[in-house]
Amino acid sequence: MMAPAVFDLAGMACAAKAVTPAPIWDFIEGGSGRELSVNANRSALDSLAIVPRVLRGVSTPTPACALLGTRAELPVAIAPMAYQRLLHPDGELAVARAAKLAGIPFIVPMLSSIAVETVASSAADLWFQLYWLRDRGLTAELLDRAEAGGCRAIVLTVDVPRMGRRLRDLRNGFSLPHDVHAAHFPLNQAETAQRHTGDSSAVADHTREAFDPSLNWSHIEWLRARTSLPIVLKGLLDQRDALRASESGVDALVVSNHGGRQLDGALPAIDALPAVRAAVGDGCEVFFDSGVRSGLDVLRAIARGAHGVLLGRPALHGLSVAGAEGVLHSLTLLRSEIEDAMVLSGCQDVHDIAELRIVTIPDRTTGREVIT
Repeated sequence: MMAPAVFDLAGMACAAKAVTPAPIWDFIEGGSGRELSVNANRSALDSLAIVPRVLRGVSTPTPACALLGTRAELPVAIAPMAYQRLLHPDGELAVARAAKLAGIPFIVPMLSSIAVETVASSAADLWFQLYWLRDRGLTAELLDRAEAGGCRAIVLTVDVPRMGRRLRDLRNGFSLPHDVHAAHFPLNQAETAQRHTGDSSAVADHTREAFDPSLNWSHIEWLRARTSLPIVLKGLLDQRDALRASESGVDALVVSNHGGRQLDGALPAIDALPAVRAAVGDGCEVFFDSGVRSGLDVLRAIARGAHGVLLGRPALHGLSVAGAEGVLHSLTLLRSEIEDAMVLSGCQDVHDIAELRIVTIPDRTTGREVIT
């Protein structure tokens, strides 16, 4: 049952930590290396202050918008996150059901612990995440399965030529339990992530075997020729890459440093966002990912140029606490926070949010102030 004292997403995170086994908590919360980028994502978002508008007559805000051409009740999609059955037996299906009720898209992870065909029974607005695999035949098969399952976009994650060195997982010798595996892989491949060695991450071992680090722009051309679905590239920070992606005909980009789980010390995604949006203009949609923990963060990202955001760990916190009910509660809290921030900043709709001014407040240690 849902804890009655959970009033915000931070409270949901605390409730989740209390019920989640420590190695699994480390797996979902941890970053790479010294976790500099995990912490920098949060610091960068918290340094951004909204300059609210007044006398705007906003009483009932409208946070709905179009994401990849389809209405979403919030400017939010749920990010692809691996092995969600670690947190609840219903895993990805529970998250998809909550997304359906909240009226937002759910991105089915390629490393899902429930197959896309089963997740599709939720009738949610599904997008499908793809990593580039050494096995091109399996890549093509997954595209076919995503299309047959009713997914309406392909989200190619491009910032994982190899998994970042996640020290929490290494210290824990992390491996998947026997009843959780990558449902989109043949069992003889997926079971690598279940082999406990004691001095490595079995999940990292599996991705090292499966992922193709040679991913390059020619593969985007192959993907474009292979599917008629919209293509989203997730994991860009440099505006030069964003411009090339836009010129290559992709439909959307996700500005992301993988939640601090890949290159430790990478630029916070929120700091990369304005330059990326300026580079691509209206050539494609631009989403923001990495560090979203509140409705205020959603406003910050849209005011900095995003069309929408991907919500990651807070959805898993709700899942761990109470399955689909917990995820829906997290999304309900997020909606309340977004609407509250919209009214208090004088925004009737998402277009008004995009017109807000953002000020980077002084770093209290250096006294440095930047206005954007």
